[in-house]
Amino acid sequence: MVNSMNDIYGYLASNSYPGRGIAIARSADGQNAVFIYFIMGRSVNSRNRVFVPYGEGIKTKAFDESKLTDPSLIIYSPVRVFGDYTIITNGDQTDTVYNSLLKDESFESALRTRCYEPDEPNFTPRISGIAHINDGKLSYKLSILKKGCGTDSCERFFYEYEDTAPGVGHIIHTYKADGNPIPPFEGEPVAFVLDRDFESFANSIWSALDSENKVSLFVRSVSLKDGTVNTKIYNKNDQKVGN
Repeated sequence: MVNSMNDIYGYLASNSYPGRGIAIARSADGQNAVFIYFIMGRSVNSRNRVFVPYGEGIKTKAFDESKLTDPSLIIYSPVRVFGDYTIITNGDQTDTVYNSLLKDESFESALRTRCYEPDEPNFTPRISGIAHINDGKLSYKLSILKKGCGTDSCERFFYEYEDTAPGVGHIIHTYKADGNPIPPFEGEPVAFVLDRDFESFANSIWSALDSENKVSLFVRSVSLKDGTVNTKIYNKNDQKVGN
């Protein structure tokens, strides 16, 4: 098994279908928060997507509107910003968390109102993350909502990380590997070391994702000192890399 503490690129490259993924880290120099969200697809509907800027975040959009058949689980806002908080999820629970913060409620309470996706037979987990930058420090939480084993109940898991060391991050994704049905992610978020500058890191993540199944990638750095933002979006459908 790939040593994910040292090699996120090898970890991703060894899995042809991790599905959708969220990663949050502190940069190698300790000066920035780094956020990642990627989507992959096997069906025509899933692959027919691009990321586009939307406010301070992004949304998914059909690349070819004539091929869009069911938008319910593939068109949403994966990334939204609320003050010092960045929300990243693999579905419309981004809005659930955002609206919870508007009411001065918590990440956890928002997700306790949600469940795994109803896409039988896969019952894809809902994965979510929230990061907070305050006083030059980064703290973040990750969550996964999964179908219970042998039951329709929803199992909810929450993980919290405070002031991690420079170059340390965690990744969670929807699927353990390819399959039919697709087996869900297992265990805790995977720790990794971010050992490259922003540009090299972003390009390496895009290269590590399976060339057949990858669809889009969002990578952002935010200065812990002054909030300066640097964003890259990769879309396989238009083969462009944008800032």
